[in-house]
Amino acid sequence: MRPLSFLDRDRTVAAPGFSRWMVPPAALCIHLCIGQVYAFSVFNLPMTRLLGISAPAGGDWKLTELGWIFTLAIFFLGVSAAILGRWVEEGGPRRAMFTAALCFGGGFLLSAAGVYLHEIWIIYLGYGVLGGIGLGLGYISPVSTLIKWFPDRPGMATGMAIMGFGGGALIASPLSVWLMSRFSTPDHIGVAETFIVLGVVYFIFMMVGAAMVRIPAPDWRPAGWSPPARPPKLVTSANVHVYRALRTPQFWLIWWVLCLNVTAGIGVLGQASAMSQEMFPGKVSAVAAAGFVGLMSLFNMAGRFLWASASDLIGRKSTYFCFFILGIALYAWVPTTGRIGSVGLFVLCFLVIISMYGGGFATVPAYLRDMFGTRYVGAIHGWLITAWSAAGVFGPVLVNYLRVYEIARGVPKSDAYNLTMYLMAALLVIGFFCNLFIGPVHVRHHMAAAQAEATVLAP
Repeated sequence: MRPLSFLDRDRTVAAPGFSRWMVPPAALCIHLCIGQVYAFSVFNLPMTRLLGISAPAGGDWKLTELGWIFTLAIFFLGVSAAILGRWVEEGGPRRAMFTAALCFGGGFLLSAAGVYLHEIWIIYLGYGVLGGIGLGLGYISPVSTLIKWFPDRPGMATGMAIMGFGGGALIASPLSVWLMSRFSTPDHIGVAETFIVLGVVYFIFMMVGAAMVRIPAPDWRPAGWSPPARPPKLVTSANVHVYRALRTPQFWLIWWVLCLNVTAGIGVLGQASAMSQEMFPGKVSAVAAAGFVGLMSLFNMAGRFLWASASDLIGRKSTYFCFFILGIALYAWVPTTGRIGSVGLFVLCFLVIISMYGGGFATVPAYLRDMFGTRYVGAIHGWLITAWSAAGVFGPVLVNYLRVYEIARGVPKSDAYNLTMYLMAALLVIGFFCNLFIGPVHVRHHMAAAQAEATVLAP
């Protein structure tokens, strides 16, 4: 027997009587760990004074240099999810989760060496590249498994897992700060030791998830459930191969639907604290702004579960219509909240917006399942994640550079975000029409039909 044969797909097939409710906790073990990426910024300021301790010294790293760590991690999340999506699908979730644990935990350990040696390129390679690959594999590995276990409620199932990614920072942020305080001394900042502890802890928890996960037997169905005789128009019972899916207009329409929804949300998510203080000078303190950011994290996490669960009732296309219609109205209303000085309305607008930002991530795997079937949904989802990578560039750039442009031409800081809000609303209008044009995938793309077509065309 091969040493790692327990990772094989056929070794993860569930025995009769296995409870499908064991799979969401397995997925959460992965997503709560890799969700730490949203809290990586807590290390930025401490790493600017590793040599100076109390203040940055001559050889210390600058924030601009450290910012590339997060950027690389998100970039390699998208790239690895796209390139390795088929490998994840064909090899099964346990192998992918095991590899994700090695990469993500190993990324922390390699980064600890980079901190100790004070070589930032090692941290780029460790957390940015190796950790980013772990992020991508860990993010997509439970998706198709959950959808296969919950054909009756695919939105709720993926929402439970992806909720963990949104909430991982709520655990990682205070834990990282506490660990650094425990390892720090008057002449040393405990970043390297914190990286080591986090790498080991996250590896263990991700391995627990890999050990727990199972895939259903090919003929398995939930007790008392059978596929509807006449499924909804946008829900297929066929399967589309991953590379065939990339040739359909439906894939690229959903790509833009996700990209535009995320672009609008991720830009303000990164600037929420500064925006609230600048739009309401004297009314919102730094402490209150930090509380607002924490509240947004909670709504980001809750939105992933609630909106995805709602999509099982109203359909994926209708759910995204809600995102776009509500988002257009709320973004267009934000400048008015600033003009009338209503902090409460401002907060309410952004809490709903950020819930839809999270809900978009959690709903899209089920949307892909409806369009392309279950066989290659994990691999297709991996390619779709590139929309997130693109939005991660578009959103912050639009918010930051438009703010600078507005201030440079004499607009007060309290009004500097108005143009950005109207632009975000316009982007969501485009997203609305992309969603509107999504229809069923043509039967010629279904696997049986595509194979027959290839046979006919073969020389």
